[in-house]
Amino acid sequence: MKTETVGGLPKSSSLAPRTRHGAARRARRQREIALGYLFLAPACVLLLVFEFFPIFYGLYISSCDWRLRCVKFIGLENYTRALGDPDAWHALLITATYAGISVPVQLALGLVLAYLLFQKIRGRDVFRVTFFLPYITSTVASAAVWSYLYSPDTGPINAVLRGLGLQPLRWLSEPNGIFTLLAGDLGITPPAWAGGPSLALISLIVFTTWVFTGYDVTIFLAGLANIPKDLYEAARVDGAGSWALFRHITLPLLSPTTYFLLIFTVIGSFKAFNHIYIMTQGGPSDSTTTASILIFNQLYRLNQYGYSAALSFLLFFVILILTIVQNRIVGRQVVYG
Repeated sequence: MKTETVGGLPKSSSLAPRTRHGAARRARRQREIALGYLFLAPACVLLLVFEFFPIFYGLYISSCDWRLRCVKFIGLENYTRALGDPDAWHALLITATYAGISVPVQLALGLVLAYLLFQKIRGRDVFRVTFFLPYITSTVASAAVWSYLYSPDTGPINAVLRGLGLQPLRWLSEPNGIFTLLAGDLGITPPAWAGGPSLALISLIVFTTWVFTGYDVTIFLAGLANIPKDLYEAARVDGAGSWALFRHITLPLLSPTTYFLLIFTVIGSFKAFNHIYIMTQGGPSDSTTTASILIFNQLYRLNQYGYSAALSFLLFFVILILTIVQNRIVGRQVVYG
């Protein structure tokens, strides 16, 4: 007797429904994958056009003697030139000094202000908005205003110093180090290596702190809000004081927020450009010529396209190494709940 079959299988067999169900499931899975790639396509196109293509094209430019086109392929010559360029090392030193001072000051001040504004004080919402306003203000506009404040002739800061009977300062026009200036008032002449960062660079750091501290305060406030209040109440029952609460509860549980802000602030400090160019353009006497300013000058003033591209990639690698080091050292100290 002949047995009826469905798709080559016996009609009575349970394999036919299973096969159909499996095929339908695979087809549905493929449609979901295709739909996912379809939604990802616009973002991938944007990344390819505006991120990856400029990176690889810039890498190509850095390996050429570039004059609106690659006149000659020179390989790593621009990189070896940069590694032996005293101006490049000086700019990196200025950048490291700028970041080494501004980053701890911003984070420490932001943490203190956030901790104070997290308490139940009158008008704290007004203070929070006030501290955040400099961050959302146009950098060019605020830098121009601060340049006027720092003006050695008509600036309000020097006007206040004159009113107090103090000697006015040149601020953004002063290339000498702050230790040299302080020692000069005492009749002492320190060696050049002990002069410290220039007064112009310190003035820029003050402006940077004014701008970005509000952002740090906002992020720290969000981190403080995520700390369970039960921990504070239990610690108070055990007799812990305010300092013990801050040291043993707030700081450890705020470490993920602090770690994020540290990475974010270090990267931003090494890439800083807008306000430095508006306020000093790298002067006086290269005392505020950071890596970004040097790259800009090589590109637009000296038309050294390939060399400026090589400097950009070297700065990228410096930031990458710093990020990896911070991840290895500081990341281990982070407490995630």
